Amino acid sequence: MTTCPALFVAAPASGQGKTTVTAALARLHGRRGRRVRIFKCGPDFLDPQIHAVASCAAVYNLDLGMCGEEDAAWRLHAAAGEAELILVEGVMGLYDGTPSGADIARRFGIPVMAVIDAGAMAQTFGALAHGLASYQPDLPFSGVLANHVGSPRHAEMLRQALPAGMVWYGALARDPEAALPERHLGLLQAAEIGDLEARLDRLADKLVETGAAGLPPAVDFPAAPRPAIDPLLAGRRIAIARDAAYGFIYPANLETLLALGAEARFFSPVAGEPLPQCDAVWLPGGYPELYAAAIAANRDFAAALRAHHAAGKPILAECGGMMSLFESVVDKEGMAHDFLGLLPGRALMQKRLAALGMQQLALPEGWLRGHTFHYSKSDTPLVPLMRATSPDGREGEAVYRRGALTASYMHLYFPSNPRAVAALLADPRISAAS
Repeated sequence: MTTCPALFVAAPASGQGKTTVTAALARLHGRRGRRVRIFKCGPDFLDPQIHAVASCAAVYNLDLGMCGEEDAAWRLHAAAGEAELILVEGVMGLYDGTPSGADIARRFGIPVMAVIDAGAMAQTFGALAHGLASYQPDLPFSGVLANHVGSPRHAEMLRQALPAGMVWYGALARDPEAALPERHLGLLQAAEIGDLEARLDRLADKLVETGAAGLPPAVDFPAAPRPAIDPLLAGRRIAIARDAAYGFIYPANLETLLALGAEARFFSPVAGEPLPQCDAVWLPGGYPELYAAAIAANRDFAAALRAHHAAGKPILAECGGMMSLFESVVDKEGMAHDFLGLLPGRALMQKRLAALGMQQLALPEGWLRGHTFHYSKSDTPLVPLMRATSPDGREGEAVYRRGALTASYMHLYFPSNPRAVAALLADPRISAAS
């Protein structure tokens, strides 16, 4: 058993400010010399980038569905052994999803602080807080923090509306200069926010004046073994695109590749870098449609990737990575951009979200869990190898395969089956002969 102060930062819905509050808390305690570890509930790539800057440490995802309870247990226990504060940011609303953020807080006994955007309410704030606290009586609910408050008088009105015994963590005024900028998939990537450090400091300064600035109660995290992973990719070099166009990478996925024995070789197609000498390629998700001109201009990368594919070497392409393998991508304004052409057809950006949710996949290499979240759709004559399924059995994303190339809108969570990931990135000629 390892003990560490911990807090679960939740909200009644998305857009309430829980990401900014979580990042600000990490920044505040980090400035006080404390080691902070942050976890993000659900399948999210963007919030963890912000939190990694705020905490100066990798941020891992927790989800009882996609990641699994055992994965969450050993990661929390490991963090408790090295940190002086653990922060867990929820996903959407506290009780949204099956399983939900509330299920994680309950399973690991982490006290919940709800961030509520109170900018357009008064005494109803108390009713909302009461509902969050009492909807599931066994939840370790602690208290609330009011966000976007208009004045000290407004804050006092909110505090007085709370049920007796509920912790008042204080109030934050609306501050456009500290807000984190967004686009269609969520927050901007951390590297795209030039003044992110200053924004985090500004937010942390404001938290000093609230009850959230103190350390939360200590939580006991029982010992949980880290899963053993055989080095099935020992000696294999995996080229990984990583830049503003291909930035959707779970730290746990990189950790899994290294545990499998692979050598990770990062490169930036957007910066004009060529494909490194490698045995396999991973093209993660991101925003290739925003960097079409730079990717199209990188002819050395395109030629090397085509040669890699022609040689029968593995390529794994996820979401934005798959989009860039089509002949073209049509952006939201209807303009077509030439892309790599390893897959026939095109990807078309949509005005609205095209797909969202957890999925699982029964590849020939084995079962893998993951999720989907995209604003584009594919238009291709390719017949899918198979389709993923949602947890309730509905048909999910198509998986395309051409030779040793595997592509899908689905983002895979590698720790869900490291052996299957190793098989995807292994030399298929050796696998077929063995």
